[in-house]
Amino acid sequence: MRISLVPSSTSSENQLQFLTSYLINDTIALDAGSIGFYRTPREQARVKHVLISHTHMDHVASLPIFLENIFNLSSPCVTIHGSEAVLETLQRDLFNNRLWPDFISLAPNGVRFLNLSTLRPGVPIELDGLKITPIPVDHVVPTLGFLIEDDKAAVLIPSDTGPTEEIWQRANQAANLKAVFLESCFPNSMAGLAEISKHLTPEKFFREVKKLKLPAALLAVHIKPLFRDQIVQELQSLGLKNLGIARMGFEYVL
Repeated sequence: MRISLVPSSTSSENQLQFLTSYLINDTIALDAGSIGFYRTPREQARVKHVLISHTHMDHVASLPIFLENIFNLSSPCVTIHGSEAVLETLQRDLFNNRLWPDFISLAPNGVRFLNLSTLRPGVPIELDGLKITPIPVDHVVPTLGFLIEDDKAAVLIPSDTGPTEEIWQRANQAANLKAVFLESCFPNSMAGLAEISKHLTPEKFFREVKKLKLPAALLAVHIKPLFRDQIVQELQSLGLKNLGIARMGFEYVL
């Protein structure tokens, strides 16, 4: 399994993460914050499936651009996977002919921009040789994390969340868990804001990973750029030997 975090910074400091998209085996994207800015349209068109964890802008910002970029380059058209709440919000608030044309209904000359597929919490789907299980986490809007498995490895991507339980229970039952990409948005001094917005600080990151009973690489993601240096320092002070700061644009082979 090959996973990379799609860069979202155009500055020389390209390790800053403003938006969220994971690229998996070149054909699956998890979230669409920055996938529409990835390399060339033809390379983007290799993506056949996009799974949306939730509808916050940093996770869907480039979805319209991505769909426009690959229109007519991909047959059949790309499938967007999301919960009922996600798909309803995309229709009402994004593809509504006000913020963006209704790509869900449009089909110029019979060619569709996208297909939709509903994710059911706890119900695995099979995509391009991967088993992907969507699991609810605790965020301020309905949000799914994902357990992604092939015949050699499993990877956990909880997405945006505060302290949560079910996803760790599922992870502890996984065979060959190799890595966890877990958020750490705010420094410890902003624990109040993290609690209100249902995100993690380094201290809460530590408490969450202690729920994991299996050995796995811990990769910190979703670090707010304004506080990056402070958050990284606080994460590194936790003394977790298997901790790394996820690198934007780097391909993790698991």
